[in-house]
Amino acid sequence: MKITAKSKVLYLIGVCCIIFLLWLGNEGDNPLAYLGSELQYSFGVLDSNNALVIRDSVARSGIVASTPQIVVNRGTYTINFDYITDTEGNAVELWEQGSKVAGWTLQPTQTRFSQEFTLAKDAKQLSVRLNYEGTGSFTIQRLELAPRTFFYTDTYFMILLFVLLNAAGYFLYQRHLQKPIAQEKLVDACIIAGVALLAMSPMFSTYLYNGDDLCYHLARMEGIKDCILDGQIPAIIMPDALKGNGYLNAMYPYLFLYIGAFLRICRVSIGLSYKMVVFLANLGSALCAYYAFKSVSKSRRAVILAVVLYTLMPYRFTNIFSRGDLGETLALTFWPLVIVGMYHILLGDRKKWYFLVLGFSGILQSHILSVMFVMGFCVISCLVYVVNVWKEKRYVEIGKAAGMAVLLNLWFLVPFLYYYFQESLGTELLRWSGYFDQSINPSNFAQSISLYNKQYFSLGLPLLGCIGIGVLYLVCEKKKNETRLDRYLGFLLILGVVLCWMTTGYFPSMEMRKNGFLDSIMTMLQFPWRFLGPACTCFLFVGVLWLDKSEILKPYRNLIFALFIGLNLLTVQTIPTDNIHMPYSSAAATASKGHDSKMAANIGIFYPHEWRLDGITDDRLMTSVLVSDLDHVNVTNYRKAGTKAVAVYTADAEGNYLEMPILNYAGYRAYDENGKRLEILEGDDHRIRVILNGDGKEHEVYVRFGPVAGFLIAALISLLTVVGTGYWWWRKRFTPIKASGITEITKE
Repeated sequence: MKITAKSKVLYLIGVCCIIFLLWLGNEGDNPLAYLGSELQYSFGVLDSNNALVIRDSVARSGIVASTPQIVVNRGTYTINFDYITDTEGNAVELWEQGSKVAGWTLQPTQTRFSQEFTLAKDAKQLSVRLNYEGTGSFTIQRLELAPRTFFYTDTYFMILLFVLLNAAGYFLYQRHLQKPIAQEKLVDACIIAGVALLAMSPMFSTYLYNGDDLCYHLARMEGIKDCILDGQIPAIIMPDALKGNGYLNAMYPYLFLYIGAFLRICRVSIGLSYKMVVFLANLGSALCAYYAFKSVSKSRRAVILAVVLYTLMPYRFTNIFSRGDLGETLALTFWPLVIVGMYHILLGDRKKWYFLVLGFSGILQSHILSVMFVMGFCVISCLVYVVNVWKEKRYVEIGKAAGMAVLLNLWFLVPFLYYYFQESLGTELLRWSGYFDQSINPSNFAQSISLYNKQYFSLGLPLLGCIGIGVLYLVCEKKKNETRLDRYLGFLLILGVVLCWMTTGYFPSMEMRKNGFLDSIMTMLQFPWRFLGPACTCFLFVGVLWLDKSEILKPYRNLIFALFIGLNLLTVQTIPTDNIHMPYSSAAATASKGHDSKMAANIGIFYPHEWRLDGITDDRLMTSVLVSDLDHVNVTNYRKAGTKAVAVYTADAEGNYLEMPILNYAGYRAYDENGKRLEILEGDDHRIRVILNGDGKEHEVYVRFGPVAGFLIAALISLLTVVGTGYWWWRKRFTPIKASGITEITKE
C-alpha cells in the first residue's frame, strides 16, 4: 500500500517537530556551575547561601576545593568565579592529569574572577582547583566553567542519527514496494530492536550510570581516539595517557571501542559515546541469539524466546550497570555463536563451522579472560565427542575454524603476544584475587529483583525454569527419538550445573590453590562469577530448545512462553537507582546532573597499573625532559603531539644524555635533525634515553612510535583474509547461475 501525499506531509511535519524538540534540549553549550557546597572540598564550613567559608582558624593551607575531573575537548573556555577574600595569595588553578597547567592570583579588591584559557588538546582529567593561602577569610560562592562554543555535540549527533534512521526506513519502504519483505522478518526485526532498546532503558537517564570498572573503559575509549588522531591503526600506545608518558593499549581487546572513539573524534560526549557502545552490545546480543537459535530450530517461538531471555539476562545487567565491565559485556554478546558453532562442528551441519569462527573472534576482540573460557569449552566439547570427530573426520572443520580464527585476529594477537613476552610489564595486580573470597552464595541464583543489593549474581527465574525443563526432559523424554542435538543439550545441562557449582563456596577452590599450577589459573581468572556467563548460555539452549520439543509440556508451551517473557522483562527493574528521579537538582541549577556526568564528572578515567612497564607508579611519572648534567646540557624546547616528540638541546661535553618523559615501550624510534637513526637506551623508570652530541651546537632529537614491521604484516594478513572471505561470500551469494536457459541469483 502506497503512502498518500497527505500522510507524507504529516510525517515530515512530525519529523521536523521532533528535530526541533531535540535541538531545544541541547545542553552542550551550557556552562558547568558549582556552588561552594557542590565542590569537592577538604575543610571549611557552609553558610546559609551554600557558600564554602574558610578562615585561618583551620590552620591549614593549599588546595581547599575543586571541581570533579572532567573530559573536555580541545578549545577555548572561560572560568567565572564569585568569591570574597580579605587577603592576597589565594588562587585559581587549572590541573590536568595531576599536573598544574595554569594559575591565577585572586585580588581581595574584587569579588568576581573571569579568565579565558585555551586547551591545545583534549583534556583527560581537567579540574579547576582553589588554593587557600592560609590567612584571612576566603568565601567560595560559585564557580563556573563555560565553553566558547560547546562542550560536546550530543544533540547534533542525535538529530543526525534520527534523520539517518528515518532515511533508512524510507529506503526499506521503497524496497518493500518493489519486493515485499516477509511479515515474519519485519516482526522479528521489531522484536530484536525493541528488546535491545528495553535492555538499554536504564541508561535512558540523562546521567551516566557508574560501575566498578567504568572509569577504565572510558580511559580506553578516550585513548583509542588519541591513537586514531595520532595515525595509529591498530591503536597500540595511548599517547596522552599517564601525563603524556603513554600507556600500552595492545593488551586489552579494543576493536569495538573504535565505535566510541570515532564518536569522540566527532566531539560526542564520552558519556553518550559509551552508551552507544553498550546499546550496540545489547543489539548484538539479540542478533547473535537470533541467528544462533535459528540455525538449530525451526520454531520462531523458540527463537524469539531465546532473544528475549538472553538479551535481558540478569548477569549481563550486572556486568553493564554494577560492575561496569564493558569487556565481558561485549564477550557475552558472542557466546551463543560459540555454543552453536561447536555443535555444528561436532555433531550438526559441518558446513556451518563459521559460527564458531565468528563467536571466537568476537570474544577475542572483547575480553582476553573470556577467551580462556571459550578455549576450555571447546577442548572439553572435543574430548566428549572425540569418537564422533574421528569417525566422521570432523577434525577438518576444526582445523578450518582454528586457522580462520587465527588469520582474522592476527592483527591483534601479534602485538599482544609480543609485548606480553618481550616487555617487562607489570602484571602482579592481575592475580590479586583469592578466588574463594569472591565466591557466590547459592541463594543468589534465585534472585530476580534486587532493590537494595547493587551487585548481585543471579540466574534469574526464567533460567532456573530452563534448568527445570532440562531436568524434566532428561528424565522423562530424552530417550524417546533422541537426536544428536538432544545429546549435545544434555552435555550443556551438565556443564552448566558444574560451572554454577564452581562459582560457589562449595567448590574446593582453597584446596585446589595448594597446587601451584591450579593456583596460577585460578588467580588469573580472579572472580568465580565469570563462569556464570557461559553457564547461563548453556541453560538457555537447554530450556528453550527442549521446551519446544517436549511432548509433556506441549499443552503449556504458550503459558510458559508468556511467563518466561514476563518474568524476564522484570529484569530491567533489578537495576538500582540513586533515588534522584529528576535530572536537575533544583529549578535554578545551571547544569544538570546529566550535563555534568556526560563528561565523566565524579566518575573520571583511570589507568590501571597492569600493563604499565614494571614498577611505574603515578609518582614516578615525569612531565619534563631530564638531563644527565645540568652544567653541560641545556634543553631549550620540548614539544609532544601524540607519540611524536622533539627536544632541542645544546651539549658541550660528550657522554651526556637526556631522558624524555615517555615510557620506553618497544616500537619507539629516535632520529636527529638530519634524519640519522639514534639508539634508544633504557633510562631511569623506563624512560626513553638518548645519548647527545657534545659539540656545543644546537641539535634536535625526534622520537616517534612505529610502525612496527611485524605488526603491519600481521594486520595486512588479517585484512587480506577479511577481503578474501568477503569476496568469496559475495561470489557465492550473487554469482548468476544458468539453468535451462534462465539466469537466476542464488539465495541462501
